[in-house]
Amino acid sequence: MKRILILTICLLVSYSSFSQEKKPLYDEKADAVAQIQNAVSEASKDGKYVVCQVGGNWCPWCIRFSDFITNNDAINQIVKDNFVYIHVNYSAANKNPEAMKMLSNPARFGFPVLVILDEKGNVIHIQDSSYLEEGQGYNAKKVEIFFKNWTPTAVKTLK
Repeated sequence: MKRILILTICLLVSYSSFSQEKKPLYDEKADAVAQIQNAVSEASKDGKYVVCQVGGNWCPWCIRFSDFITNNDAINQIVKDNFVYIHVNYSAANKNPEAMKMLSNPARFGFPVLVILDEKGNVIHIQDSSYLEEGQGYNAKKVEIFFKNWTPTAVKTLK
C-alpha cells in the first residue's frame, strides 16, 4: 500500500511538471516597435547595446539559438553583461513591418537573424545566424566571438 501511494505521488508530480506549457519566446501580439524602444531605453541607462533576435515560434533554429545562449554559461554572461536581449516576432500572423523597417529589414538574411543596436537605437550590425551554426546547433566559439566583437567596449574602441 505504501509503495502504491509513493508511486501515485511520483506520477502526479511528474505529470504536473510535464503538463505545464512553456511560454513562447516570441509574442506575436506584442508591439514590436515599443518593445525595441523600451530595450534601447534600458540599454542606454545601463551602458549596454541591444540584441534583437528576429524570428518566430514557428522557427526551430530560433528556439535553438535562444536555448543555446541561455544554457552556455560563458555566452550567457557576455550577453547579460553587455546587452539587452529581446525576441522580435516575425511570423505569417504578424510580420511587424514598422519594426522590420527600424531594424533595416533583417528578414532578408533568414531566421533567426540578430540585429545589434547601439545605445541610441541605431542598427550597427545585422548577423546572419547561419554563419554561427555547426551541425544541428551552434558553434560556441563562433557565437562567443560574435558577441564579444559587438559589445559596447569593443565597438567604442574602434571609434
